[in-house]
Amino acid sequence: MRFFGPVRILAAGAACGALLLTACGSGGDTESNDSATPVAGGTVTYAVDTFPACFDIHVSPQDITGEIQRGVFDSLVFEDVDGKFHPWLATRWEVADDLTSYTFHLREGVTFTDGTRFDAEAVKANFDHIVSADTKSQFAIALLGPYKGVEVVDPLTVKISFSKPFAPFLQAASTAYLGFYSPKALADSVDKFCGGGPTLVGTGPFSVQSITQNQGLTLVKNPDYDWAPETAAHRGPAYLDRLEIRLLPEASTRLGALTSGQVDAARSIAPTNVAAVRRTPGLEVISQQAAGAPYSLYLNSRKAPFDDLRVRQAFQLAIDIETDVKTVYFGEYDRAWSPLSPTTPSYNAKLENSWPFDQDKANSLLDEAGWTGRDADGYRTKGGQRLSVLWPALPAQYVREQRDVLGQAIQADLKKVGIELAHPVIEVGESQTKSLEGAYHVLDFQWARFEPDVLRLFFNTASLPPAGQNASFISDPRLDEWTNTGATTLDKAVRDDVYGQAQQRVIDLALTVPLYVSSTLLGVADRINGLDFDPNTWVSWYDAWRDRA
Repeated sequence: MRFFGPVRILAAGAACGALLLTACGSGGDTESNDSATPVAGGTVTYAVDTFPACFDIHVSPQDITGEIQRGVFDSLVFEDVDGKFHPWLATRWEVADDLTSYTFHLREGVTFTDGTRFDAEAVKANFDHIVSADTKSQFAIALLGPYKGVEVVDPLTVKISFSKPFAPFLQAASTAYLGFYSPKALADSVDKFCGGGPTLVGTGPFSVQSITQNQGLTLVKNPDYDWAPETAAHRGPAYLDRLEIRLLPEASTRLGALTSGQVDAARSIAPTNVAAVRRTPGLEVISQQAAGAPYSLYLNSRKAPFDDLRVRQAFQLAIDIETDVKTVYFGEYDRAWSPLSPTTPSYNAKLENSWPFDQDKANSLLDEAGWTGRDADGYRTKGGQRLSVLWPALPAQYVREQRDVLGQAIQADLKKVGIELAHPVIEVGESQTKSLEGAYHVLDFQWARFEPDVLRLFFNTASLPPAGQNASFISDPRLDEWTNTGATTLDKAVRDDVYGQAQQRVIDLALTVPLYVSSTLLGVADRINGLDFDPNTWVSWYDAWRDRA
């Protein structure tokens, strides 16, 4: 089996590099079997544990949307695992000294899979679509920050401007969420994008042939593809003819499909199954720790009782995170301490072990907050009202990594100090409505992004819903100052300082309960070669090939 990139077998950690403003090059590391000759053709079947609620890259905030659509949509620039940027749809770029504009010179000869030309007008059409109120973007619009507009300088040159300095833009421009739809598709089929299917027309190495909701989708090779980043292992079209992506939510079902040879690779191998996969001849487990925001609970600071800092702190301290994570994940995932994961630039390691499980302190804080009564079920009360908080849960097909089991452990921990954590299953549409309206106490998610600017997206006043992802509904001058400063500079020392302080304050204000740092646990058959991972630890299939076509 041959892999490209910094793949580690059941190991944590990834290289972290400073943001660079110039196109600079180094390819990924190559592991074993260097003499193998790639074989073109054939189909790979890939099992995933969850599917996008919406397939539209300009709307969806889900990681799975970014991973699946990465093969369909290219970006202006490519970011490697060291944080360096390389040409992709743009051959070169210039950045204004004050970081308020970025001028990109586009690659000539690029076409969408419907035959439409990729040019400066296509860039403008896509960015204007993202910021349109009609699009209702839940993430891509935040990646554009203080976006001012796109100027078409000439057919192959665009100038993207911002109302104030915006340092994270190159990293944002490297993500699938700022990828490009065919202008023809934008004009004719935009209302169908969320549902997925052939209307999702990009410039990538694959195109969507078909989709069956809640079952799977088929990607097929783009035979005209010839504009991969310079870091890719080959030029021209992808080796694979087809990529079949199958939705298998149950961990046991994915395991059975992998070990029986029904699928060639499976993501999110349950930690309980890792040893079994490794014992199976012809299979391996690849692990890489994700950058960005770890899987966490976000506490709505505007909604009682979480408008009381003491109640939020008690909630945070009452969860025996270390034990729960070890029990559910068998040591494969590390307990999280910060709103950033350790592989993210500017991670504050001083937070580690700084707020351990403390049931006594949690009880004391709840007493101070006036929740001193107890009802017949043992839950705390004040003024006749039970201390109950709402944590909406999505249907099973959207639940990954046994988070439902972890949730049960968290509910049990909180009950010991008298907090009822209601965790009812609700439909996706209702969940999105509650999220936008703040009609919840707790939300849970993780965010894959190799950039500490996620702190601005989650905790800056300008990111309050419905325009952003500030699920804690916090408006704090210090967090605004620090995250705004981090977004206006590329000075590593300054970024480390302000983002470090922001992480500490988020924990001090108990705005989030970081639970675990997710790692890609990818089960792969040894007939599959050339797999790659981007800095988000998303699987890339462009260089992949199989021994037998």
